[in-house]
Amino acid sequence: MSEVSSVTELSRLSLWIRAVRPRTLSISLAPIVVGVAHAWATFGRVALVPVMAATISALAIQIATNLANDAADGERGHDGAARLGPERVTGSKLMSAVEVKRGAVVATLIAALFGLVAVVHGGMPILMIGLASILAGWAYSNGPLPISATPTGEAFVVACFGVAAVTGIEWLASEAVGATAAALGIAIGLPAAAVLTVNNHRDRDEDRRNGRRTLAILIGTRGSKVLYAAELLAAVAIAALVVAPGGVAVTLLVGACAIPATVLAVKLAQMPVGRALNGRLAATAGFQTMLAMVIAVALIGGVF
Repeated sequence: MSEVSSVTELSRLSLWIRAVRPRTLSISLAPIVVGVAHAWATFGRVALVPVMAATISALAIQIATNLANDAADGERGHDGAARLGPERVTGSKLMSAVEVKRGAVVATLIAALFGLVAVVHGGMPILMIGLASILAGWAYSNGPLPISATPTGEAFVVACFGVAAVTGIEWLASEAVGATAAALGIAIGLPAAAVLTVNNHRDRDEDRRNGRRTLAILIGTRGSKVLYAAELLAAVAIAALVVAPGGVAVTLLVGACAIPATVLAVKLAQMPVGRALNGRLAATAGFQTMLAMVIAVALIGGVF
């Protein structure tokens, strides 16, 4: 009996892991890496406790957003058998929408708890960023006009997973924000937006049937591929300009990221819409992580 119980518990755990979408969580971590590196390079100090608290809070917010999205889309019947993307637990009837929403609420409470630690250190700016992030996370898939159903998704991602994340972390780390922090936020937010672009490019037919008006639908198949390339290459260009004062070597280091960006863009341009695009999601998230690490090395290397 205990063995059966253990198997059941493991099965439930695997479902929760699937619902959380762990492969997407690097999108929350990349701007933190950039923000910490920029804080150290600009001000020479990093407060670890508030940064760690904000990191946990950011991960929890993304988990809550993913769970709320799974439940909301499943309730609307948007994640059925015809879905081209990875299987969703609510849409596949593996878990109930109520249960998944409950998980989203728990994740939100965890985000708020650790967020309070960050607020104690960072004050009103961090409180405003935290509240806006939580509200945006729930508004992404819920309400009369979810963000995910509009052409504003990519802009939302750049704002939340780019500018707000980098500047917020830098403020927590050093109690100041450098002049180029927002630009770096845009640079690291653009590849995160590119992940969404691939997702919406893949789901364009299903989204259209469900009454959505994503940017991918509005600009068409060719336009989506051009947008994807622009997001990746613009990210590299902006980052290279920011680190340029550190010298030619670090500028070339960041600029070299244009090579994998171009490879990704060409591969997407050559692929038809289908399930094979799921691999492009992971590759694009991996590019963002790589770019974040290269930017961090360039920033710190430019100082020394």
